[in-house]
Amino acid sequence: MKHLFSMLIAGMIGGLVTFGGIYLLQDEPLQPPVAAVPTSHFVKNVNQSPGTTSVPAPFDFKEAARKAMPAVVHISSTVRNSGEDDESTNPFRHFFDQDDTPQIGTGSGVIYSSDGYIITNNHVVDHAEDVEVTLYDNRTFKAKVVGTDKKTDLAVIKIDATDLPVLEAGDSDIAEVGEWVLAVGNPFDLTSTVTAGIISAKGRSIRILGGADAIEAFIQTDAVVNPGNSGGALIDTQGRLLGINTAIATRTGGYQGYSFAIPVNLVTRIIDDIIEYGSFQRAYLGVSIAAMDSEDAEELGIDLSQGVIILDLINGGSAQYAGLQEKDVIVRIDGKDIKGVPELQEIVGRAKVGDNITVTVVRHGQEVDVPVRLKAYDN
Repeated sequence: MKHLFSMLIAGMIGGLVTFGGIYLLQDEPLQPPVAAVPTSHFVKNVNQSPGTTSVPAPFDFKEAARKAMPAVVHISSTVRNSGEDDESTNPFRHFFDQDDTPQIGTGSGVIYSSDGYIITNNHVVDHAEDVEVTLYDNRTFKAKVVGTDKKTDLAVIKIDATDLPVLEAGDSDIAEVGEWVLAVGNPFDLTSTVTAGIISAKGRSIRILGGADAIEAFIQTDAVVNPGNSGGALIDTQGRLLGINTAIATRTGGYQGYSFAIPVNLVTRIIDDIIEYGSFQRAYLGVSIAAMDSEDAEELGIDLSQGVIILDLINGGSAQYAGLQEKDVIVRIDGKDIKGVPELQEIVGRAKVGDNITVTVVRHGQEVDVPVRLKAYDN
């Protein structure tokens, strides 16, 4: 009996020594659990059936691609060198695909209406004498340029065709950073190419269009976009149009991780005007503006880190007429927060001449709502 008791004591001591050795050999000390995990759940996670995985299956983009590809076209344009946009000054020279003949360029377009109106970028058809469109089914048409808008880099062309496939428009306002998107176009003349990525940022300005009155509020994505994708579609996972692919940030001329699309809510506003009037009937607030920074906030004695400060008022403009003042800080328009200049430009750009908007500003530390009736831009 004593012998048995001695063996039991020795076993217990041996177990404690073993446990202590394991404890000391760990890279990090044991920590109290944040939340207790049932043993059965742990065992199930470790002992999985053959062929199973805890990683979710990749998202299936087949249906979205199937919807989008027939509505995206290939565009070839013949351009006579006008001397206005040579290779050294054209900001899109790396994005606009050119073949062996310098005057021939290719890009993409999105069918906007079943009777032949097509959206593309201005830089795809700018100065073009001849424009040719190839559909997904390989039919080819001569196209005419209906109208362009350089300040947003959008254009409308028209072909003589009917019963064309059209993409449903999504809502770029509610699209979120981190959301899956697809880019559909014709990079390097490779027709009907689809790439996937996520929305990396919204309301991005890259200062590519030039001029204080340019509207840049791009959707930034990491979907692969290359020369020839210009004017193609950015779509959501339901196959709805979210934007028109327009530019890439690059030092090589090819994709380097950043691509930019014009949001569809701005696109449709401009395209509808071009189809109806031949040009974009743009409303202007009539202000010179800049993004708020810490120095501005300190100078004005206000506790703000975001917004748009009014630097100057254009004489006779909408803002001056409505009573907005220099040093007012615009923080909302029609209840929508304004964090920077691109958001302000997009919201005003989407408004129509004669529309009434409510501009909320911080003036002398107090919020003030100012109703503004938008006037047309007077050159």
